[in-house]
This record gives sequence, C-alpha cells and structure tokens, in this order.
Amino acid sequence: MLSNSNSSALFDLTGRTALVTGAARGLGYCYAQGLAQAGASIVLNDVRDGLLAESVAKLTAGGHCARGAAFDVTDEDAVAAAFAALDADGVEVDIVINNAGIQFRKPMVDLALADWQRVIDTNLTSAFVVAREAARRMIARGRGGKIINIGSLTSEGARATVAPYTAAKGGIKMLTRAMSAEWARFNIQSNAIGPGYILTDMNTALIDDEKFDAWVKSSNPSGRWGRPEELIGVAVFLSSAASDYINGQIVYVDGGWLAVL
Repeated sequence: MLSNSNSSALFDLTGRTALVTGAARGLGYCYAQGLAQAGASIVLNDVRDGLLAESVAKLTAGGHCARGAAFDVTDEDAVAAAFAALDADGVEVDIVINNAGIQFRKPMVDLALADWQRVIDTNLTSAFVVAREAARRMIARGRGGKIINIGSLTSEGARATVAPYTAAKGGIKMLTRAMSAEWARFNIQSNAIGPGYILTDMNTALIDDEKFDAWVKSSNPSGRWGRPEELIGVAVFLSSAASDYINGQIVYVDGGWLAVL
C-alpha cells in the first residue's frame, strides 16, 4: 500500500514541461493553470499574442514557470518552427494538451467546404501535427511522455448543425487510439478528455439560450453545466505517473450525461 506521501507523488508534475495549445483563455488556460499548480513548467500556445502575454504574466505572477509560444496550430511549418525554437532554448516538452479548437454551427446542406475544412484542421489535424512533433522528441529522448487530446460528447454522438465539429471530435477518439497503438512501446501514454457542456466562452450562445440551458440542466443527471475547474483533476491525472498504464482512452467529464438515455 502506498503511503500518503507516495500517493501524492503520483500526481506531482515537478520537473515536467507541458505545452498547452489554445491556452490564452478558457479551458486551455484552465488546464495550464492546473498543471502549473501541480508543479509543471508551462508553455502556453495561442495565436492571440496580446491575450497570450497576459496569461503568461498571470501564471508567472502566481509563482509558476511559464512562457508563451505564439503559433498557428493549423500551420505545419509554424508548428515545426515552434518546436525547433523550444529545442534551441533547451525546453523539452514532456506533456502535450491539444486543446486548440473552434466551433461552427450551420446545417450541412448550407455548409461550405472551406468552413468544414477549417474546423477539421483546427480540431483534428492540428492535434496530429503537434503530437507528432512532440512524440518525435519524446522517442529520441527515451523518457516517454504524455499526449492528451481534447474530445467531446460528440466523440460519441451527433447533434444537428455541428457536423464538422462532430467529425473532428469523433476523429480525436480514434486518433488517440492510433497514437497509443504506435507510441505506447516508447512509454508515451496517449489519452483524451471528453468534456460535457461546460460554462465557457465557446458555449456563451447556448448558455444564454433559455430553452437550451433548460434542456442541458434537465437532461443531465447532475442537473447543471460543468465548471472549467472540474476538468483540472483529470488533466493532472492523465499528465502524471498515476496514469502510466492507461493508454488510448477517452475520459468523459460530463456529469453522467453519457450514462443515461
């Protein structure tokens, strides 16, 4: 049986460096803050330079080790250049949280291919590209690592008007399994988090819709929306030694939504 001190050490991220994409605000910043509080050094990514600088400043003001990396996750060359810059600075990424994502709501019959592609590139393809660059370095170092992709309830089921998002998040589920199939032998654990309906800026339109808000609360066993901070525990868990034999899984944080009909 583990002592209390050893049990705590399982979740200690001291000495680890985590890259969190889309981290200037919202859930990305929440993940970054949670991992920083667990001891990790953080590389926050976003394309919004000003907001990114503010978020880095907030973490460092709180006594955490943090730096920004402003690049577009949908630009393969920019991703490669960002990792090369981290290499040059001696920054070794042990943990990746592929959080960057966008939503676009429109019926499929009215959906332009460019809008479909933009959502797929941001929510799915970027996770592959960022994880690939990280995994190449993790494999070369021989110390393993953690890849955490961000899925959704739409990794399991569909809703009208969000077809590209649904396709991307379903893809995240299988991409995570593919990563596990190839990288587990290098001691890289690839898993995903599937948030339910969370009180975030991305969901503002839904939160403000009285009918939708009532539906969320009435159809979820927990009777409420989730809070961003309620995702921190699973993010720290999947980033830590506590999850070293968990691979290719998606952990849903949804208040019990998928457990009921």
